[in-house]
Formats: sequence, C-alpha cells, structure tokens
Amino acid sequence: MEYARGGELFEYIVSRKRVKERDACKFLHQILSGVFYLHKLGICHRDLKPENLLMDDHNNIKIVDFGLSNTFKPGDYLQTACGSPCYAAPEMVAGKKYDGQRADMWSVGVIIYAMVCGFLPFEDPKTNKLYQKIMNAEFSIPDFVSESCQDLIRKLLCTNPYDRLNIDEIRAHPWYQQVKVRDYEGIYVGKNPIPVDMSIIE
Repeated sequence: MEYARGGELFEYIVSRKRVKERDACKFLHQILSGVFYLHKLGICHRDLKPENLLMDDHNNIKIVDFGLSNTFKPGDYLQTACGSPCYAAPEMVAGKKYDGQRADMWSVGVIIYAMVCGFLPFEDPKTNKLYQKIMNAEFSIPDFVSESCQDLIRKLLCTNPYDRLNIDEIRAHPWYQQVKVRDYEGIYVGKNPIPVDMSIIE
C-alpha cells in the first residue's frame, strides 16, 4: 500500500484550527478530481470526510476507505443509509432512495465548510436533533469566510439534491477558479492501457 506520510486532512485542519481559503481550494481541486474519477467508473464513495482523505508528503490528497462505496449505473438510485451522520446528505438521513453522486456532492460541501471554518456545519449530541438540522439545512457560516466561498457552500448544502451543484458546476464557480491547477484525468481501468515504466522493470 502507498504510504501517506502527511496523515489525514482532518489532522491537518485541527493542527491549523482552519485552512486558508486558497489552500482549501487546492485541496478541493484534488478531491473533486478523485471523486470525478470514481463517478466516471460508476462508483460512489458514500463516506467522504476529512478522516478518509489522506495526504502524501507534498500534501496531495488520496481518497481512502471504500468500505461503504457502491457501484451504480446512470439513473440508478441507492437506498442504504450509510456513512458518517455529520457528512450524510439529507435524502440519505431521511431514508429516501438517493442518487449516490449527488449525495457525495453534499459531503464535499461539508468538507469545504470544515476546512475553511475549522468545525462542522451540523453537530448535535442527540442524533435526532442532528438529523433534523441536516434535513432542514440548519447551519450558519462565520463572517470570516469570503462571500464567494459562502455562496459555494450554500449551493452544495442544499436539501434538494437536484438543486445541488454537480462537479462541472463546482468547477465553473468563481471560488474554485481562484486556483489554476491542471486536473489529472487518471487511468480508466479496463479502458486505457496501463503505463509501464521500463526503467523500474529493468
């Protein structure tokens, strides 16, 4: 297994209290690249959270823990409520059938909030109250968060999954575009030839 020297994104946030917006945006580029790759392969993660985002020694994000992931076909709906409650989409919490890709986008919204604020948008020691807050999207964003970032968070933490931004719409958002990074497309197993480094074989 690859060694992730940088540890969890969760630990990175805690050690700094919160992440500078420009750095959070760089992380978002990498997270979205990974999620886009998964979705293109017909896999939804269903447990995206900073504890499941590891970093190498250059702070590059590695998505891990696919224990709750599932495969899907376009138009498919999933029914199993799973993942960590604080990051779970309202439609999942409500026990409805849900679109796995759109549920992952809600989790991405919670991750952005956690990075730039240093705490979670939905927290309550009583599970019922927590679920109610999630289903009603009851959260507030501190004033120190830029208006552009607040706008992106609100458009992701949207209770109607069909009004929630998708990956292309996030990439078109001004906050996302403050950082210019070439998104790595990845190798599609079963479709692209796997590159072989002859120097390693030798």
